[in-house]
Amino acid sequence: MKYGSILAFFMLLCVSGVLKAAKNETNGIKSVQIKGYVGQRIDQCIQERVKKQDVDEIVDVFAKQDEVRERWGTEFWGKWVQGAIGSYDYTKDDDLYRLIQYSARKLLSYQLPDGYLGNYDKDHQLKGWDVWGRKYTILGLLRWYHLSGDKKALKAACRLMDYTMTQLGEGKAHIYAYGCYKGMASLSILEPLMFLYNDTKEKKYLDFAQWMVRDMEEPDGPQLIAKADVPVYERFPVPFDEWWSKNNGQKAYEMMSCYVGLLELSKVMGNTSYVDVVEKVVRNIMDEEINVCGSGAANECWYRGKYRQTIPAYNMMETCVGFTWMQINQRLLQMTGKAVYADNLEKTFFNAILAAMKDDGSQIVKYTPLEGYRMEGEDQCGVHINCCNANGPRAFAMIPEIAYMMPDDNTLRVQFYSSSSARAVVNGVEVSVEQVTTYPQGGLITLHVTPARARQFAVELRIPSWSAKSTVKVNGQAVQNVRQNAYCRIDRVWQPGDKIELELDMRTRLVELNHMQSLQRGPVTLARDSRFRDGDVDECCSFVTDEGGFVDVIPVEAPQGLWMAFKVVTLAGSYRENVWKRYIRFCDFASAGNTWNKNERYRVWIPKTINAMTEPR
Repeated sequence: MKYGSILAFFMLLCVSGVLKAAKNETNGIKSVQIKGYVGQRIDQCIQERVKKQDVDEIVDVFAKQDEVRERWGTEFWGKWVQGAIGSYDYTKDDDLYRLIQYSARKLLSYQLPDGYLGNYDKDHQLKGWDVWGRKYTILGLLRWYHLSGDKKALKAACRLMDYTMTQLGEGKAHIYAYGCYKGMASLSILEPLMFLYNDTKEKKYLDFAQWMVRDMEEPDGPQLIAKADVPVYERFPVPFDEWWSKNNGQKAYEMMSCYVGLLELSKVMGNTSYVDVVEKVVRNIMDEEINVCGSGAANECWYRGKYRQTIPAYNMMETCVGFTWMQINQRLLQMTGKAVYADNLEKTFFNAILAAMKDDGSQIVKYTPLEGYRMEGEDQCGVHINCCNANGPRAFAMIPEIAYMMPDDNTLRVQFYSSSSARAVVNGVEVSVEQVTTYPQGGLITLHVTPARARQFAVELRIPSWSAKSTVKVNGQAVQNVRQNAYCRIDRVWQPGDKIELELDMRTRLVELNHMQSLQRGPVTLARDSRFRDGDVDECCSFVTDEGGFVDVIPVEAPQGLWMAFKVVTLAGSYRENVWKRYIRFCDFASAGNTWNKNERYRVWIPKTINAMTEPR
């Protein structure tokens, strides 16, 4: 090699090094590690659920086009792979990467020459769950493309969407006329359609999206925009004689999936009215549907469940509903920065989602009732998996993504409290954060903020809406104007060794509804569990409250298999002459019934004893 070539070679190396260093200095979150109990559960989910999935089984669904019963087997790979890639982004596990790669390459081999990638018989295409399955396939292919750079995956996604557009569209067929639940299952393909537009900038995808929005608003469509002011549980007459049908417009999971797509369209078009629509719907769901454990729906549909949650209902809290509720709140959090959406995420994860996974991490339930026992869901569509086992890991993978966020280059926002660490570049300087806490067992959260060198930037702490009394100190000095349901912004020159102490109000709140009672401690709902062997979990009682209406709940050592345990003094029983004060124990809802043993029983809502001598007439 000549001297000039050698010099050019080394200059190229130097320039590459400078570019690489500059890239590394780009502002943003670089890595997050979740520790403690939550970290253990995330790791369990990855090791025991995600990595142990038989991927051949869920990919081979696409090998034959013989589906005539209009089932949903083609959703499983797309759901699983998104959770798997989210898990890989968090762990950088090489074995998991190879498993994802193998599954994606095998899937690509099943695409037909015309672009179709599914399992429906030609005469049954578009019907039932076919377009829904295409949605998840495209989402999975695009997620793999973004991870690997494999352009074959992007091409396959485009071909599948292009094929779909030959069947649906202006002058062809209404999309709302196909698929389940007022066409909402099919209309939810709006989300990956927008991702395809972002990746290709092909105008045809944006045009198709705009047609879809017009189509959904037709008189026979779900009218997701026009009916935004109508409570989600009463938008259409309930077809009690054909619940699982196209005529049911209250299906929770599919409805929220469509609104997620509408948010993605709003990003592309800059149409804030779509965001207003989704926020209005989410507020209605919060006010009318979401229960004390952060999820909702019965028989997978909205039913004004917030006010009926004390009454046992069939098939409560489908895990797919819980995840999608987290998903729509995550997108709104990213787009609006409002703390309420982070509160919703936290409540759903600590209760409904953690409760959905078996204690060994091997399975995720389909439904999580507020009393009774938990049990595995059935295999679906001839495959050893079901919708919630496929979808649930995506909720666990979401936590590292939302724990720390940067709304701008000069602000590091702490969204999720748990023992954890993060590395970020803020205002051009590398910053490490170590979060030391037992939260939500305790309310003290200590953050060690260590910039590589002194630099001014802001740290924002989420103050939950339930925390009536919160204090923040920086290096021992109190911060003023700490308000609930908002962010406490601390803008200063940060030095290595700086420390923030946040103390949240963990007093236990008593919630009463329909002569029933529930205990709420921080973001966690408490439950009785028969494993405590301290009486009948169904017995009535009265809780003793202080002047502020709070219940004195005392932490105790948790038995094996439980995360948290507490004792609380009650007036138990319904015989006034023989009533006595005694302690009964509660655990966190996530731990209640987590062995899936049908001989054990738990309960969230405790019957309240009425005293006719004092009860208002």
